Amino acid sequence: MQKQTHWTQIQENGTVLGIRILLFIYRIFGRSVFSLILLPVMLYYYIVNKTARNASQQYLQNLKPYIAEERFSKLSSFRHFLAFGNMLLDKLLVWMGKIGSESIVFETPSVVDSIKASGKGALIVVSHLGNIEVCNALRQKLDEVKLTILVNTEHAEKINSLMQQLDSNAHAEIMQVNDLSPATAMMLSQRVEQGELIVIAGDRTPEHAGRVSEVEFLGKPAHLPQGAFILASLLKCPIYLLFCLKQQKKYHIYVETFSEQLKLARKTRQQELDTVVQNYALRLQYYCTVAPLQWFNFFPFWLSQESTSKHEKRANNK
Repeated sequence: MQKQTHWTQIQENGTVLGIRILLFIYRIFGRSVFSLILLPVMLYYYIVNKTARNASQQYLQNLKPYIAEERFSKLSSFRHFLAFGNMLLDKLLVWMGKIGSESIVFETPSVVDSIKASGKGALIVVSHLGNIEVCNALRQKLDEVKLTILVNTEHAEKINSLMQQLDSNAHAEIMQVNDLSPATAMMLSQRVEQGELIVIAGDRTPEHAGRVSEVEFLGKPAHLPQGAFILASLLKCPIYLLFCLKQQKKYHIYVETFSEQLKLARKTRQQELDTVVQNYALRLQYYCTVAPLQWFNFFPFWLSQESTSKHEKRANNK
């Protein structure tokens, strides 16, 4: 059986250059023309990128049992791609300050108010569901608190530069973190102590497998990273989940308290982490049913049958 390619080894075709081209089209022609141009562009991408197309179709197939059948059609996978293209433009508009409070609905204001009242730093676990850049609105809601967004991509420095060009007052720093070193953990701990928010995605596995848990997600086995929750246990800070979903042309922000403080016992650390990651998978699954076409993971995600068999053998030998 062919080995699955890890998502970090699949080039995100011209990430920064592509963003600049999108920005140019929007600035010159506006949203209506942008939407027209997007159709053939995404159709081409849909046809030529077999990996992304297969990943989209597998996701939608796994999602089917969890939502009403009438929400699906033969064009659902292509609509998934179109939603991704529109999300990229909205990402730019957030950085440009073009998506304001009138376009944002806080669905859980009491949780946001409690974060604000505490004055403490925290870890915010996000995902590739919806538009994570809209968490910038959370910063504004919390009186311009600083954000550090941890990413697993080589484009972090270039994206930081582009953000500064679009918004010189940006208070979000994008930091590339491929592996959590003691020095990085110490630096992040200092930021949390100063009341900053650390933002990290919980649905992309590290390239060098190890710190992952096998979970059930949409009825199938998959790996999800432990990194966010290991970091939270080191920082000894609250964990919140944040989802930004586009509904009726507005972004609806859902913030949930996941844990006031995650404490992992040394003897049962692995089992506790597996439980925590599975609980996160259940919340991600729920919000996927709320916005089915907004989970933008176009890489092989679920474990192959061969990988599952190997995992079961290791478990039985313990």
